[in-house]
Amino acid sequence: MKICFIPIDNRPVCYNLAKDICAIDEDIELLIPPKEYLGSLTKTADRKMLIKWISELPNCDVAIISLDTIAYGGLIPSRRSNDTYEEIKSIMNSFRNIIWEKCKNIYAFSSIMRISNNNCNEEEKEYWEDFGKKIFEYSYNMDKNGIAENNSIPENILGDYLNTRNRNFNINRMYLNWQKDKFFNTLIFSKDDCAEYGLNVQEARELEKLGGQTKTGADEIPLSLLARAINKDLNVFIEYTEPEYKDKISNYEDVSIEKSIIGQLNLGGFNVVNTPKNADLILIVNNFIKKQGELVMGWDTEPFDKTLDLPQKPYAIADVRYANGGDNAFVEQLLDKIKTENFYGYSGWNTSANTLGSLLACTKVKYNAKKYNNIAFKKLQIIRFLDDWAYQANVRGQIEKPCDIKTLMKPYEKRLSQVFDSSIKADYAYPWNRKFEVEVCL
Repeated sequence: MKICFIPIDNRPVCYNLAKDICAIDEDIELLIPPKEYLGSLTKTADRKMLIKWISELPNCDVAIISLDTIAYGGLIPSRRSNDTYEEIKSIMNSFRNIIWEKCKNIYAFSSIMRISNNNCNEEEKEYWEDFGKKIFEYSYNMDKNGIAENNSIPENILGDYLNTRNRNFNINRMYLNWQKDKFFNTLIFSKDDCAEYGLNVQEARELEKLGGQTKTGADEIPLSLLARAINKDLNVFIEYTEPEYKDKISNYEDVSIEKSIIGQLNLGGFNVVNTPKNADLILIVNNFIKKQGELVMGWDTEPFDKTLDLPQKPYAIADVRYANGGDNAFVEQLLDKIKTENFYGYSGWNTSANTLGSLLACTKVKYNAKKYNNIAFKKLQIIRFLDDWAYQANVRGQIEKPCDIKTLMKPYEKRLSQVFDSSIKADYAYPWNRKFEVEVCL
């Protein structure tokens, strides 16, 4: 199976993770552009080289495309780019003609521009440093009340922001016209870092009225589309550690954890069943009580305090009690009891949607693998535990800035080497030169 895969950018969870998941099945040939062609925190993707790379591909069975990469140069450039609508439309029409020659089975997504509730311009335009929270409030009130004061936002800044939003929204409407022409097998509009109200939420409703399909999340959606592209039935039973709290809403999302899970399962092409007896796989969700925690932000929640019973059937684990890191109490029990012969994956990174989408891609690939590679699967799981649990939930809070963390990571490496019966030699890097993401190199 040949898969053309265009990531959002070059982060490990967008680039390496896709490669590591596909390596579980040696029958999958993943065609992915060189990392240097893709965007980063400060660099826009080389769109001309990407289109040239696509034009030189062999014919593919499936194409999984992050449309923002081709249109704007990446997810972050989609908020920063000053290209006009006509300039982007011209680029995308060229792309459309070329990709259609290579593959007629296209799974794609485009983001609905997010609105972060802070004064940090690391991933936004420069003026976000002074007016980010005010723009968020303006957006929130415009959607909730239909009117908002501009909160002392200079007219030129508010005008630029609204023009950028309008340009991106019109590009998304253009994709809906492509959908009417049956260009896409699947087209998803992603809602990244959502609140209950906002211009982004309003745009999502409008796209839905026009026939668009929206999903909360972003970074994981190409992996969810990967799962969908593996068109094999897999029946899943969902088992919550806190079933009475499955209606609670995760940080950075606008739907309940239950709706988020069901949405990811539906997008990934899974069937949800009502009893474990009818399931091929049990999805264990370590969900939160009342409010999702986040260790780095100091947002506390009640950790897992029950006895963990693992099923005899194949199972996978979505650890979403905390955002941006695993639940230490839960993971300690899991590593004591894990049964590797029917274990199909662990994930606990970033948002609940991020965790779920990547986990489900792993389970779908492993369950349906034509040429299963157990070493690749163990490698992937060790990376996820070292990143999501060891680093994000523990080591990240012990450091002030990117640094050499080998010594701090050693105890976790030792524990995992025992669990997975593998010697571990790991290096760690900070590809975007910030603490938020670490690259684990085995």
